[in-house]
Amino acid sequence: MTLGFYVPRGSDRQQPHSRDEIYVVATASVTFSDDDDRVPFSPGDAPLVAAGRPHRLEGFSNALAVWSAFYGPEGGEAVAG
Repeated sequence: MTLGFYVPRGSDRQQPHSRDEIYVVATASVTFSDDDDRVPFSPGDAPLVAAGRPHRLEGFSNALAVWSAFYGPEGGEAVAG
């Protein structure tokens, strides 16, 4: 597992990742877009993202901070299972 602290500014320009990921919203609110849906999240919420899935954080202020953890095998758990 790899743990990081992400504080985006302006816009979120992430690309799909090679491992599964979980975010934990630390401060502020954000809309999480996973290519199909847009869901609002607040501090303490923890959206999951499967490996390879397009996703973005949208509609956030400069107060946003999230923990981000990449876990599992390359390609995601679905590949390993």
